[in-house]
Amino acid sequence: MKQFLMGVMLVALAIVTAGPAQAHKPSDSYLSIAVGDVLTGEWKIALRDLDYAIGLDGGDDGMITWGELRQRHQAIATYALSRLEIEGDGTTCPIQAGPQLVDSLTDGAYTVLRFSIGCAQQPQSLRVDYNLFFDIDPQHRGLFRLDVNGASQTTVFSPESRQQRFDLAAASLLHQFVTYVYEGVWHIWIGYDHMLFLVTLLLPAVLRRQEGRWTAVPRFRDGLLHVIGIVTAFTLAHSCTLSLAALGVIGLPSRLVESVIAGSIIIAALNNFYPVVTRRLWLVALTFGLAHGFGFASVLADLGLPRDARLVSLIAFNVGVELGQLAVVAAALPLVYSLCRWRHYPRAVLQGGSLAIVSVASLWFIQRAFDVVIP
Repeated sequence: MKQFLMGVMLVALAIVTAGPAQAHKPSDSYLSIAVGDVLTGEWKIALRDLDYAIGLDGGDDGMITWGELRQRHQAIATYALSRLEIEGDGTTCPIQAGPQLVDSLTDGAYTVLRFSIGCAQQPQSLRVDYNLFFDIDPQHRGLFRLDVNGASQTTVFSPESRQQRFDLAAASLLHQFVTYVYEGVWHIWIGYDHMLFLVTLLLPAVLRRQEGRWTAVPRFRDGLLHVIGIVTAFTLAHSCTLSLAALGVIGLPSRLVESVIAGSIIIAALNNFYPVVTRRLWLVALTFGLAHGFGFASVLADLGLPRDARLVSLIAFNVGVELGQLAVVAAALPLVYSLCRWRHYPRAVLQGGSLAIVSVASLWFIQRAFDVVIP
């Protein structure tokens, strides 16, 4: 009975890990400040988040028109700037809203709010207090970029780090490295499709296919070596395409990439029902890891690579992604190994979990390939 309940928990974990149907990233905004003779700023905020917070869809028809958005420009500026405070050398700097534009990022349409910052003199340090959407979405993140005479600093605002101070004299490479490692870890944990792909390959990693039947591996070491091969292949593949895409060497349409990623999960899960690849799952990870790398690159493109620390930031983001997926493996592998000798594991956990995964990934594929919204 205990093993059965653990099996059910694992299947539930696969479903929960799948997360919401949009499947890629939760609420983010992109705030940048440029320091020169004057201080100016630009803030990209998702229309879907603003619609939820203050209402933009005047016709209540599920679509936000340019006319509706233009009518709400003042409300958007008031709402956003009331949740942003900037101090220069300890003195509050007034913020003046400027024009608003619209931009399309990988996850939808964003308003682009430009503003000026009225510090009495050019400051030596800035303190930024960021509070957008935290009251309605604790998972919201504010991705921040500070440009000072050609040098860049980046960081992330969260409910735990709403206030941050910046020295305008110099950007620290160590700070950049730590920030992008954190972003890599965070985005593998909220990248539900990447997580689900790994879980799909982990489920059969503690089994062997013999005479048309699944049997448990004799030792934990055997399952561990199998998983190491899978993770290593996945890492090599997605690191390659992530780096090439982030540096602008190769580019693919986001819709195509996201559709292929959803398709890779479906194929990997179906392979658990009708095994074609059984001993060399690392080949599956290597092949589809290339597509997942382009998916990571779209996240990194939205975050941006500082001009003066591109290589450091790219390496740090890769390191963060690997640390994040190793944490997933470290949590899941002992659990699946403890269940693999249960006689119902192949049907209840492997096939049951894979069925749940196919269902979720199929919804993602339909949404992404055909650009439709499924409630």
